[in-house]
Amino acid sequence: MSVNDTALSDNSAWNRQVYHRLKLALSLGLRRQIFLAVCDDLHLRNQVAARLHSTLAYPVGQVLYQPLDGQETSTPAYPRLVTLRLNLNEPNPIEQINQWLTDYPPPIVGGSKDTPGRPLPIPTFQIVGVEQLTKQSVASQRLFLHHLRLSEQYFSAQESSRFLESSVLLWVSRPWLSAIQQSAPQFWRWRTGVFVFAGEPTPTTQNTSHPERFHNSRSLNLGNTEQSMLEDAGRDTEVRTTAEAELEFRETLDFPRQSADDYPKFKDEPLVLDNKLFTNQQKPQEIIARSSQVENLSLSFSHVSQELIDLVSATANTITSLEREDDWQPQELLWEIEKLHSQKAAGEVLGAAYHQLGDLYRLHIEQGQSTLENLMVAIIAYQEAIAYDDNSPQLPDTLNDLGTLYWMLYRTPPNLEEGKTYIEQGIEFYKLALKMISPKTHPETYARVQNNLGTAYGDLARFASPAENWQQAVSAYSEALCYRTVESDPLKYAACQNNLGTAYWHLAQYNQPVVHLKKAIAAYKQALAYYNPQAEPLKYGMIQNNIGTAYWNLAQYEQPAENLQLAINVYREALKYRTPATVPSACAATQNNLGTAYWHLANFAQTSKEARQNLLQLCISAYEEAIALANSLSNVSLSFDLFATHNNLGLAHYQLVTDNTFHGDKSKRSQHLEAALENHLQALNGLSKQPEAYQNSFAYVVKTIRAFHNELGIQGQNLALSKVPGYLLPEILPKL
Repeated sequence: MSVNDTALSDNSAWNRQVYHRLKLALSLGLRRQIFLAVCDDLHLRNQVAARLHSTLAYPVGQVLYQPLDGQETSTPAYPRLVTLRLNLNEPNPIEQINQWLTDYPPPIVGGSKDTPGRPLPIPTFQIVGVEQLTKQSVASQRLFLHHLRLSEQYFSAQESSRFLESSVLLWVSRPWLSAIQQSAPQFWRWRTGVFVFAGEPTPTTQNTSHPERFHNSRSLNLGNTEQSMLEDAGRDTEVRTTAEAELEFRETLDFPRQSADDYPKFKDEPLVLDNKLFTNQQKPQEIIARSSQVENLSLSFSHVSQELIDLVSATANTITSLEREDDWQPQELLWEIEKLHSQKAAGEVLGAAYHQLGDLYRLHIEQGQSTLENLMVAIIAYQEAIAYDDNSPQLPDTLNDLGTLYWMLYRTPPNLEEGKTYIEQGIEFYKLALKMISPKTHPETYARVQNNLGTAYGDLARFASPAENWQQAVSAYSEALCYRTVESDPLKYAACQNNLGTAYWHLAQYNQPVVHLKKAIAAYKQALAYYNPQAEPLKYGMIQNNIGTAYWNLAQYEQPAENLQLAINVYREALKYRTPATVPSACAATQNNLGTAYWHLANFAQTSKEARQNLLQLCISAYEEAIALANSLSNVSLSFDLFATHNNLGLAHYQLVTDNTFHGDKSKRSQHLEAALENHLQALNGLSKQPEAYQNSFAYVVKTIRAFHNELGIQGQNLALSKVPGYLLPEILPKL
């Protein structure tokens, strides 16, 4: 690793810590706080500011404020964090905040005949763009510092300014931080905290006609933002069960998974952008000619949020029309929205305009472009649409889409804390959608949202209260199946049944295992009945694998021989469709599962000695196939622990030879013991960072070398020791 690599790694860790401290400070919602965030890297600044907005602008539980006193309507969304870009012509951030609050006063909630109601809290404001003053005249720079020096009057006379009801976060570069310290000392003394991010300065000579982008930061790792929902949904995962008492056997099974087709979905209707939405619409060619000026005229936007402008600019090259030549471009839509604002258009017209912008980005997200920026534009646009028109007939579908967008956003953050927040946000939207529709009048929408809600609860179980959240998932899937019928859509019904089976399988890991595993098997079989193996071979094989794993689990509690044999039968059926040619990683996972089931049945007390030998041979074949397939794949994430499989294969070879019913000659014994030792050493080499698993594998190595001596004499022991790496010998020899 070079010195630069180390520095980048240190910067990344430092910046994550600073980010979390800053986010915590803002999330407290305190009044009269002035925070300064210092960052010279504009790419990093934009990324952090955008992430703060996506996390804090509409926090969980405060997306749509619920009515009081049994009122039927909800209050429009109102942000908790607002991002403003400094007006370089009149660089007065406090006046900008006051103007925003004049344009968008906090809604009054809880009002009735007897009570006057209460205004919602004033948002926190983050101000970006101070660094651009460097390119302005000296007079503009002095004017900005002059306004900061005048801030003392706001603090001493609170009634003159509403910005003191909340907090202000001012983003500055290091040179501007020094200028504020020297030229606006009173403002500097009022500061609450300074948060310094590490990163290389962005050259001041860069061409500002090109939008700043919210990615490629060299200092802050915000995770993989390019992975699409469908790509990620197709990934298998593993379940590790408890170790066996005698041999400490460490199984790794490919666990039941959901159908990729039934992860959280957007609304099912085809999405068509409406070119007749706006009144007095200009011809597309006229708009295109004008929209090319949007990037250079961003200061002309006084109503559309600056964050939305920046995000749309950052994605302008990747978001293009997909249907006809006269389709709207993102910049054109943004321009028209600004015009509608200036014309004081009705709320429903503004809501429809924002909704169309969200639809455009959603269309690209559905086609695989699920980047962080695209997700954020769609989220902000839909939330603005709700804010301006919360009586739209599309509201339940929009809330469902917002829930799914946040579910997708949860896949992008680099840490568990934000992931949990995004899932909870998605759940809030799904719940709000369900409150606004009746299953009797909108059965398809209701079932879709319930299915999505079940998936979100399942993901939330990864972070907290797994038993409770998997129970919630079971309830949601069960409710969906009341209205997602075989007659209406057999494949969606089957996918939802598979999801229900998976939820029961997970729930069985926490309570009532026999009851819940039997319900999982029943749900999986219902799903299987409506998948045609010829038409849907991969899904059919996946569900067969899920059934096999449920039977394997059930064998740990009752009728082990019968349930293990059922698991084996189902795994073998799954392998007819999970083949090396079509899905090698899934085939490897099922072969691994099959090997584990054979091993357990071989070690069942009532299994005959002859059957035991045969089962161990079958176990070895299955594990060898799993390992061979895994080794043939490159850059593919496996759903089972390959080193555990090496250990398991070594144990099977060892048991086969040391069983008194083994009739092979010395050559055969040596072959099996050599294979056992080789696999245990492979596992040992890969488990160096897992102390407990490493010690188990080391014990297997010692045990196998002793077997060489017992079965083949001193020559056998010497053969074994010749295959052991030299650095292990000082530790092994005293134990023989």
